[in-house]
Amino acid sequence: MRVHVIDSNHLGRTNVIGVAALEGEDGSIALIDPGPAVVFEEVRRGLEHAGLDPGRVNRVLATHVHLDHSGGAWCWAEAVRAHIFAHERGVAHLLDPERLVVSATRIYGDDMNRLWGPVKPIDSRQVTPLGDGSEVAIGDFTVQALDTPGHAQHHLAYWIPEERLVFTGDVGGVAIAGGPAIPPCPPPDINLERWKKSLERLRALLPARMFVTHFGEVRDPAIRLEEAERRLEAWALWIREGLRNGFTEEQLVPGFEQLVTDDLRSAGVKPELLAIYEQADPAAMSVAGLARYWRKFHPEAIT
Repeated sequence: MRVHVIDSNHLGRTNVIGVAALEGEDGSIALIDPGPAVVFEEVRRGLEHAGLDPGRVNRVLATHVHLDHSGGAWCWAEAVRAHIFAHERGVAHLLDPERLVVSATRIYGDDMNRLWGPVKPIDSRQVTPLGDGSEVAIGDFTVQALDTPGHAQHHLAYWIPEERLVFTGDVGGVAIAGGPAIPPCPPPDINLERWKKSLERLRALLPARMFVTHFGEVRDPAIRLEEAERRLEAWALWIREGLRNGFTEEQLVPGFEQLVTDDLRSAGVKPELLAIYEQADPAAMSVAGLARYWRKFHPEAIT
């Protein structure tokens, strides 16, 4: 089994959305997080550049159904008749994406098509729901699905025990070009308690290798997972204090953006990578997601 990371060049920028292509000894290919529809052709070209035949893609595994991760799953279902796998709590959005699109449009407005492209329903015969511990056979190896909520209630990580290899989607954080891990916290599902348990579960696996959708293979998985949790806690407390002091989400965004930028700079992130971190994990989205978390689960903490 070989793993290739295909750069989708989202909006013309590298290192934002990576598609993992798992190549079996029989030549079959599975994709983990195919990205949005707007990058479909770029991913096809990336596979070809890596010496892989896009027509051999017969499995697509989504860590969750957010548009940057699996908004383009339908493209593979249509183009090569690939079978799509996703969390049992998320497959409904693949079969009928209307609610997902309406929700995303409230956030992105007129930018929806530019950012993500169209989202179409997938034939139910090509979709399989996965629960915790479900296994997917891909050529000569098996991938195990792990229920890892916190970023989204329908989030899965994918684990290959023989390789000690885990694909963490967003729950393991965003880590660009060897940089530190930061937690993407968009609305509506952020749950700190569940996220911390998911991170604990991932650490307990003692993975030798870890792949994140944003972006690629990261060094020192244990360190990156600890970084993601530490920043998750720090960000949440910063937002809590802002809300407690009467600031609106809009008022909190500039200060939070500066907090994240200063943190990344102090961690050694080069200036040219800051924009990539922001595209992969927009600060304003995390303000909205963490504010919603406090209002939904701990309103007493912000009054």
